[in-house]
Amino acid sequence: MSEIPACPICGMGHTYPDGDSYICPDCGHEWPQRAGAQEETEQVVRDVHGNVLKSGDSVVVIKDLKVKGASIPLKQGSVIRNIRLIDGDPEHIEGHSDKIKDLVLKVCFLKKA
Repeated sequence: MSEIPACPICGMGHTYPDGDSYICPDCGHEWPQRAGAQEETEQVVRDVHGNVLKSGDSVVVIKDLKVKGASIPLKQGSVIRNIRLIDGDPEHIEGHSDKIKDLVLKVCFLKKA
């Protein structure tokens, strides 16, 4: 049987497991049993080559794309500057090109500039 840790807030050893959490009956604090549970919530957005993208990066379009609502396509080699990541969606980014504003693009068609 694994050892149940003391409460990280009050330091008392009366903690007990409940589902996926530990609970301290003295102060009422709850925390996850797995140490890496909070780290899993961070999303990582990667381009077509596996490079990590961050907000503010510039990306290049790798093939011609038809854009809904626009009369012109987004050409291969177009640069999208100052991208924004979409919370909870690691497959899409937001940005602007020189000719088309307010784009939402799939990262599988982009490479980091």
